[in-house]
Amino acid sequence: MRSLVHSPIHPFTHSLLSPHGRLLDLRRPQVMGILNLTPDSFFADSRVASEKDLLARAEAMLHAGAAVLDLGAYSTRPGAEDISESEETRRLLPAVEALRREFPQAFLSADTFRAGVAEAAVHAGADLVNDVGGGTLDKEMFATVARLRVPYVLMHLRGTPQTMAKLTHYEDDLVLTLLRYFRDGLAALRAMGVTEVLLDPGFGFAKTAAQSHELLRRLPELQALGLPVLAALSRKRMVYGPLGLGPETALNGTTALHMVALQGGAKLLRAHDVAEARQTIQLFANTFPMAE
Repeated sequence: MRSLVHSPIHPFTHSLLSPHGRLLDLRRPQVMGILNLTPDSFFADSRVASEKDLLARAEAMLHAGAAVLDLGAYSTRPGAEDISESEETRRLLPAVEALRREFPQAFLSADTFRAGVAEAAVHAGADLVNDVGGGTLDKEMFATVARLRVPYVLMHLRGTPQTMAKLTHYEDDLVLTLLRYFRDGLAALRAMGVTEVLLDPGFGFAKTAAQSHELLRRLPELQALGLPVLAALSRKRMVYGPLGLGPETALNGTTALHMVALQGGAKLLRAHDVAEARQTIQLFANTFPMAE
């Protein structure tokens, strides 16, 4: 096992440096606020209707303590419509440009699996590429983030957003499968010179609710790779399904699982509800001051 989980990336240095000179400090856990630029995201209240709405939501999130704003223009919910790269770019770039203009110090994340969209977003001012495909959906992604020298979120996924719900059977241990996946992805990234990487285990992506809960319980095992972990749990089916609820009433459950993620070592909580996630981090820090 030692040889399997040995990280080919340099040890985590507690911060990520944007190609634009902005720094994301992860010495203590932080919140990534979700801004959905799609008309069909699974949580209706997260959808941004206009530039005015975008700016108002972004300002509220930053005021509530978001360290990162994550902009997504392609819905990855199970069964979502596949849109063209040009349509994704048309939705995303004006939002990045507007936020960069109004909030020049904000740390912006482009949530895309397409290398071309990622490159355009970084040129427009994005500081981070959040790739749900982990490089599997666009073979140019690793080379693109290497050339741009941009921090990168490597997420675990099998198949595509359209097929992942049918790909939840794992022949081997779930966490061992993820460790192998990350080991190989990190080796490829380092070979291209990419060293600033966050890991996202991909809760709900090609995983049943039960598998996602197992993964959350075993999150500390991913610490063997020596890199910060992003936990994207907010209002997902793994939260509301066992409670017999829907996304709209899953805030309390999300908060409960955020605390579990923090205890498991997560450094970035991707959340719809920034203030509540920040409060969870504060209580975690008060209860476990040495854990940070």
